[in-house]
Amino acid sequence: MDYLAGLNVTQREAVEQTEGPVMIVAGAGSGKTRVITYRVAHLIQKGIDPFNILVLTFTNKAAKEMRERITKVVGTEAKNIWMGTFHSVFAKILRVEAHHIGYPNNFTIYDTDDSKSLIKTILKEMSLDDKLYHHNYVYGRISMAKNNLISVAEYQQNEQIQADDHSSGRAFLGKIYETYVNRCFKAGAMDFDDLLFKTNVLLKEQPEVLYKYQNKFKYLMVDEYQDTNFSQYLIVKKLAAIRENLCVVGDDAQSIYAFRGANIQNILNFQKDYPDVKVFKLEQNYRSTQNIVNIANSIIANNKNQLEKNVFSANETGDKIKVTRSFSDNEEGKQVAEAIAQERADANLNWSDFAILYRTNAQSRSMEEALRKLGVPYKIYGGTSFYQRKEIKDLIAYFRLTFNPADEEAFKRVINYPARGIGKTTLDKIILAADKENKTLFDVIVDAQQYLDARAAAAVSNFATAIQSFAVVAKNQSAYDAALHIAQQSGLLKDLYDDKSVEGINRYENIQELLNGIKEFSEREDIEDRGLDVFMQDVALLTNDDKDKDDKDSVSLMTIHSSKGLEFPQVYIVGLEENLFPSQMSLNSRADLEEERRLFYVAVTRAEKKLNISYATSRFKFGTLINCEPSRFLDEIDPRYLEIELPKKASIANSGSFDDERTQWQSNTRYQPAQADVFSKPKPATKPLKTTSLLAKAHVPSEGFAPSDTSNLQVGHEVEHERFGYGKVLTLEGNKPDIKATIFFKEIGQKQLLLKFAKLRIV
Repeated sequence: MDYLAGLNVTQREAVEQTEGPVMIVAGAGSGKTRVITYRVAHLIQKGIDPFNILVLTFTNKAAKEMRERITKVVGTEAKNIWMGTFHSVFAKILRVEAHHIGYPNNFTIYDTDDSKSLIKTILKEMSLDDKLYHHNYVYGRISMAKNNLISVAEYQQNEQIQADDHSSGRAFLGKIYETYVNRCFKAGAMDFDDLLFKTNVLLKEQPEVLYKYQNKFKYLMVDEYQDTNFSQYLIVKKLAAIRENLCVVGDDAQSIYAFRGANIQNILNFQKDYPDVKVFKLEQNYRSTQNIVNIANSIIANNKNQLEKNVFSANETGDKIKVTRSFSDNEEGKQVAEAIAQERADANLNWSDFAILYRTNAQSRSMEEALRKLGVPYKIYGGTSFYQRKEIKDLIAYFRLTFNPADEEAFKRVINYPARGIGKTTLDKIILAADKENKTLFDVIVDAQQYLDARAAAAVSNFATAIQSFAVVAKNQSAYDAALHIAQQSGLLKDLYDDKSVEGINRYENIQELLNGIKEFSEREDIEDRGLDVFMQDVALLTNDDKDKDDKDSVSLMTIHSSKGLEFPQVYIVGLEENLFPSQMSLNSRADLEEERRLFYVAVTRAEKKLNISYATSRFKFGTLINCEPSRFLDEIDPRYLEIELPKKASIANSGSFDDERTQWQSNTRYQPAQADVFSKPKPATKPLKTTSLLAKAHVPSEGFAPSDTSNLQVGHEVEHERFGYGKVLTLEGNKPDIKATIFFKEIGQKQLLLKFAKLRIV
């Protein structure tokens, strides 16, 4: 039992409570991964068969780390645990059970690009306006439907959904959804959302399959439970229904993925779902200094919808959190870059000890420019993944066709790459024939003479023969030998080798790197099946959070969403401005605003030793310079833990207020405060007063507030702004779409707004 010796009291209690429903509320940096891994190891030490344990995570990286830790305690038995992401575990189950719902066991998994490509094809075939029915919007609509388990039939019969689609001018969304689902089925393909949607269908329609896995998975653990959506929630609930040996781990304060369908109510209502649940709160933060933990607590305390906990740190007190103002986003970048370079030199740190976090990807520009000017190496997370590069996707498309010739998207991608004289006209004829005969595209080219002229038929027949030969090779050779054969015989490797440009050489090297990875996979001893088809399944299920390896010493730049789960000695959070952070899109409801606040909490708790926050008083947005207000979140931080720095003026550290700084900002932007200014606060007494949320003081929009079409706005019109209140238009200047309106608001005075962003209601 030595492995339990390093746990604190609460961690140990959570590990030892193996029976019945358990909820572990794990604050940031509280040793969550240690508790999960030791709890699984403890189950195995108690004699539970690892084949009966299911552990669900949100990234392959997390699953890999946990398995390695468990192996250190229990040895090779850890290999037998069912552990992985929701998508990888249920894809594995579907490979065995898919025939129950009419799918082949070798179904292809479409990634986001495949899905959007298919949607574009459908829009073109239906002659729909691709601006109104933008493929990203359509994809998001279908994805949200699947995550909420809304089938095609339910979508088309739901009066509210249909009313929404008609009012938006997109009455054909239901038909697009139906066509998309039918085409995926015909191609023997599931998209990422299907891996959960179809699992729910399987468990609902096939009771014997549900019973089989309920008895197989006698103990279930779910990591990051606050990030689960309705579909994931239902699968877990069904699988745990017999024994209820379900342990969920998460932190409601770090629920930041509502835009992906995550539902914070899953963790908030867990005690209602399981009244006899045992709750353990991991409240000691081992990661950050006391000051960082204290400001995180003061931020999240403003959320009403949360599980109560008292996170604390026994680490050093640490530096106060530095808040810096700059006059522009470019100056903000310059200040951050200079501060990082200076701090690295003074403290003898590595570049990799620093991270810059921002709310939107667009903010990286000013940071990148400033870092480049100083020669500071940096890496942006969230760029093009290795497996999303064109040449990699091209070769993988050949692999996909090898195992599933019905895969329409893979077929269209490589039918004429490398070039083999099969043009658009020939491809259109193949598609028409397939549609008319209700065949797959591959079925048509196998019997090409029936549908195409002699020259085209010969070209596509050769392609079909090649794919069929690849299938034979893949069945009888190792993953690496099969992959190399396909790369060579398809002509792809030669095509890239012949391109001697810098880009061509880089693409060729990327293919070599892919083949190296397959070679390593072929030689693994920890798995029994090492065929190319198994490698393909692993690649298809890589998540956005499974980053490429990069050991280069460099500063990390990323959105706050991308930073979740990471930690850095020093963190810079930039762009703390109203309408940027919190986002303008989040100001319409308390639920949205609370998610933005949780996002800020996540950003703050990435820091171990030092935290720096900055904002600008002006920023370029779509080519237009706009004035910016400090974020309301700054007012929610307990001023005792702040050190406020102003450019070209003496520091007002320990003033306990932003009043002096805000006065200067107001004069710079010709801001005219009303008598009851939403930014004014009482001066600190001998004991600092708790600051009041700006939200509570802001204008309350009229009931049913909705922005008007301002294309015909005129001087003299009365308007309402959701934050500034009621006002009158004084002047209009500029040309569409960049018309600026000068408006006098009764509550705050005169402001100049860009109409395309202003969201005004004409009274």
